[in-house]
Amino acid sequence: MLLQNKIDFKAIITVENANPNGDPLNSNMPRTTIDGYGEISDVCIKRKIRNRLLDMGENIFIQSDDKNVDGYSSLRERADSNPKLREELNKGKNADKDVFAKIACSEWIDVRSFGQVFAFKGSELSLGIRGPVSVHPAFSVDPVDVSSLQITKSVNSESGASGKSSDTMGMKHRIDFGVYILKGSINVQLAEKTGFSVEDAEKIKEALKTLFVNDASSARPEGSMNIYKLYWWTHNNKTGQYNTKKVHDSIIVAKKEGIVTPKSIDDYDIIENRLDGLKLDIYECV
Repeated sequence: MLLQNKIDFKAIITVENANPNGDPLNSNMPRTTIDGYGEISDVCIKRKIRNRLLDMGENIFIQSDDKNVDGYSSLRERADSNPKLREELNKGKNADKDVFAKIACSEWIDVRSFGQVFAFKGSELSLGIRGPVSVHPAFSVDPVDVSSLQITKSVNSESGASGKSSDTMGMKHRIDFGVYILKGSINVQLAEKTGFSVEDAEKIKEALKTLFVNDASSARPEGSMNIYKLYWWTHNNKTGQYNTKKVHDSIIVAKKEGIVTPKSIDDYDIIENRLDGLKLDIYECV
């Protein structure tokens, strides 16, 4: 069943001794704004959603190298794996873009959720699909403290060296503690165009509730990042009973009075204001 009701969502993320999203242009330090607030990019969040959907057995078009489940080494190979898409790609400018978009959306849940640009070398077809699921970058409630420590290897990278080589030193960065807010929405008009269904929305919800499952790494040890609460609003019409900003702002997360440096989620007050007539489901994910 196609989605008929606008959806807004908001999640509270806790980070403890982890690097939630390293910046490759800044020595992989945790992303921060100029004011010192922590940031997790929307691209990073959508990558994690895709990974969770993969874990749930869904077909995903944008697969990372470490989560590649079908063996294709490029997006072009993955698109060519569908005979009907391959046929349209080979038509170039004569391809039926509506047919191509319909096939791609039915094949991959991330295409019908987030949209996708199809433009491959050697094909004159260029197509952009707008998806109904929009995700904001997540920002911390307060400025975050970034700790950096120097690390060393216990062995040489090359054999035959009498002592440790000069490349044994490195740096590792982490957020000591932070509370981040993730926000997003699902647009019904775009859902109708991509074929995004009520069932798809439920899968996105489940992916958000378990966003950091199977996501552990050296930078993000198991349990260091967690979805504390997920708020899921379902409007009673296509355009929404309230504007999205008002919906997101109805949940307030702020430091408790007298707390200077928060050390846990218990140092925060969470005020949940209900909006008249708007259905709200709250999921405690701890």
